[in-house]
Amino acid sequence: MKQVVQNYKSGELALLDVPVPGCKPGGVLVRSAFSLISTGTELMKVSEAGMSMVGKARSRPDQVAKVMQSVATNGVPATYRKVMGKLDSYTPLGYSLCGVVEQVGAGIDDVKVGDLVACAGNEHALHAELNWVPKNLYAPVPDGLAPRHAAFGTVGSIAMQGVRQGESQLGEVALVIGLGLIGQLVVQLLAASGVRVVGADPDPVRCELAQRLGAAACGDPASAAVEAAVAELTDGHGVDQVYLAAGGGSNQPVELAARLCRDRGRVVDIGKCRLDLPWNAYYEKELDVRFSRSYGPGRYDPEYELEGRDYPIGYVRWTERRNLACFLDLVARGRVDVEPLISHVADFDEAVETYQRLKDGELKAVAVLFRYPDQAVEAEAPAVAVPTVNVKRSPARAAKTPVRLAFVGAGNYATSMLLPHLAQRDGVDLSTVVTTTALSGANAQRKFGFAEATTDLDAVLGDKSIDAVFVVTRHSSHAELTRKALLAGKTVFVEKPLALSEDELAGVLAAVEESGNDRLQVGFNRRFAPLLLEARERFGARTGPANLRYLVNAGRLQHGSWYLQQGSEGSRFAGEGGHFIDTASWLLDADPVSVYAVAPTGNEDLQVVLRYPDGSTATISYVTTGPASLPKETLDLVADGKALRLDDFVRATVYGRKKWVSSRLPKARDKGQNAELAAFIKAVRTGGPMPVPLQSLVATTAATLAVQAGLAGGAPVTLAGPR
Repeated sequence: MKQVVQNYKSGELALLDVPVPGCKPGGVLVRSAFSLISTGTELMKVSEAGMSMVGKARSRPDQVAKVMQSVATNGVPATYRKVMGKLDSYTPLGYSLCGVVEQVGAGIDDVKVGDLVACAGNEHALHAELNWVPKNLYAPVPDGLAPRHAAFGTVGSIAMQGVRQGESQLGEVALVIGLGLIGQLVVQLLAASGVRVVGADPDPVRCELAQRLGAAACGDPASAAVEAAVAELTDGHGVDQVYLAAGGGSNQPVELAARLCRDRGRVVDIGKCRLDLPWNAYYEKELDVRFSRSYGPGRYDPEYELEGRDYPIGYVRWTERRNLACFLDLVARGRVDVEPLISHVADFDEAVETYQRLKDGELKAVAVLFRYPDQAVEAEAPAVAVPTVNVKRSPARAAKTPVRLAFVGAGNYATSMLLPHLAQRDGVDLSTVVTTTALSGANAQRKFGFAEATTDLDAVLGDKSIDAVFVVTRHSSHAELTRKALLAGKTVFVEKPLALSEDELAGVLAAVEESGNDRLQVGFNRRFAPLLLEARERFGARTGPANLRYLVNAGRLQHGSWYLQQGSEGSRFAGEGGHFIDTASWLLDADPVSVYAVAPTGNEDLQVVLRYPDGSTATISYVTTGPASLPKETLDLVADGKALRLDDFVRATVYGRKKWVSSRLPKARDKGQNAELAAFIKAVRTGGPMPVPLQSLVATTAATLAVQAGLAGGAPVTLAGPR
């Protein structure tokens, strides 16, 4: 098998062929699926190995002291041979991975061959194809948790133990200094515990990431921003806890901790930073300085780690293994999100090159994963089902005017992009608006002329006079509300997304089949935009495969936006990515057959590549970090010696035998909402076909879901038929 090793004397990194470890009693043999590079601890070791002997000595004074003791005991020649022999040996790297149990040792009864486990330990969870892991250093992976996310188990346990040492309480305020991998996880764990968090890091990208993941405010520790945020959140008293998750030789972190901590606050050291405590500052505030020892109780105890002797839960509630299991559970339930931390996924064969790129600064990353070949986990996961809709349609509704509509939800999109068009349309009767709060319903009734406002959804669905229901609520409720409205026999317009999971999509289609009601439209409005319609017509038919490129400058969301609640509302792309996939599929006149998604940086930026049956491809670059001055959407389609360009729904150009350029539209861009609503109302009024075939809506939804599956699996996802 192959394993990543390093020679500490020469600094050489290698992917070495080594024997497969035996499966000893008290543990399991695990075949790696993903292992995580600790961009803090491991890179420090890699950098130290490249230093001169003097540099190594300066960086590790603790080891120098051991050498001097050995000289006093054994003499210089013997000590020299011992030290050189140890330095000139290969040592392993890695301590956090996820893999599949390949063999079970004697005395193990909590897992079986084929189970997915997360593993810990710098002697057992190595960057290697196979590892023997003792019982207390692995934990079963909860159902549904992606292997690449479970690979964060060890570093998550380190962050969790640090938070436990801080003894945070609901409503407190904490300062996290250092927003690398551990710091980002500490921020999320504190936020999940009801603690308000301020982050400090000189890197603005990491500060922005921490804010998206739950921090109340972040900034450069050398600026006034952090101090101002602490003063505002604590009424000038200072934070209750400080978590030192920084590395390096600067004493700034401990000095900042003293300055911003309240009287008798707690300072917890998690990282490896300089700790020259300013005596007066710490004494005058009587600060409680604590250390967090790695993954938790049991660490460095051979009886616990190697012999499997657990500590009684009544005396030691949170051990290494319990911390590991707890962190995996939090990630599985969406309380901690590690996906935005993944900056890069590299094939294991590229391990040496990846370390070198990290060391040289060419690859800037929060977290990097190694993906291992020929693993059963990935063989099972590369497909998302695209269900075929088989429905015996109910009789078509007779034409009627006016069309009576009900709205479920009256938020910003409904009141700014949909209702203004419908309120002015002849033959439309705004019957009822349903909201969870009475006042929002009353406001919508007053502004748009609804006949009635209510909070009783069941009454609206039972009202036979209502022809169609608009579902314009938060993303997590779309599928269930759509299902109920279809079963009630209503024509349904649901804003994107239709569903956030394959199960939700299956539930909607089950309602279609049960009721015979396939009268459904999803708010994919861009295919109705007049400018894009004209450009498509002028581009004309094509005979060969096309190449489509779609840049979406999504921009940053304001802190506190419910779009950031990924645990309940899905990722940001899951919420709006269907818009862009639908537009691409409509332009290419086909549904995609595979999806490949990568997240190149430690944020929500995505590259999504869609492949179509005729060989066409569409690349969607979804970025949140672009400048505000950059247009939001630009699209290029090239095929058969022709090209179509759309500039943010303001201007379109078609290049061919003759060049066509549209007139520049007014500043208010028409992205097709009015035309989309007109087509929907016509279908309801006449009983004619819906504006977009249901199978197309299903395919677009499945492709959007496949993006998240692709990110989790790190491989292309096939869009297959029913499984």
